[in-house]
Amino acid sequence: MRKTYLFLDTIINKVDAKGRVSLPADYRTILKELSTDIVCYRSLTSPCIEGCTEDLLEKLATDIENSTDFFSETQDDLTNLIFGDAKRFTFDSTGRIMLTEKLLKHAEITNSAVFVGKGRKFQIWSEENWEKEEKRLREKIKSNRPSLKMPEEKP
Repeated sequence: MRKTYLFLDTIINKVDAKGRVSLPADYRTILKELSTDIVCYRSLTSPCIEGCTEDLLEKLATDIENSTDFFSETQDDLTNLIFGDAKRFTFDSTGRIMLTEKLLKHAEITNSAVFVGKGRKFQIWSEENWEKEEKRLREKIKSNRPSLKMPEEKP
């Protein structure tokens, strides 16, 4: 049985002139334990980078195939924008990955990157954009408090 994992916390790391940034130590530990690389692509909805394991991206591919017609415009659009944009990253001996110019430009990242854990995936933001997004999210939650129904535990 595969061990579960969660990408957690909000961590700010410096980005060097070549676009190299250190993955948070907890993220590296997860990737080592799962023996996988990360995959990153430009967010479809925000000025940030989406990151996840290859397994989660494979699950996404299956979900897209199962929920859309194989020759549909919807499937073409999603697969072009996600898989056509995705890139595998292996971290080096110091725990860094080198983000592409395309990813850095999309997320408006220059000197530092904010890693935001989202459970099974994570995002990478510029500090300025993350600050705005976090403020927006907190205001939204305050005005429209969510409720979650917890499943009953089975004996």
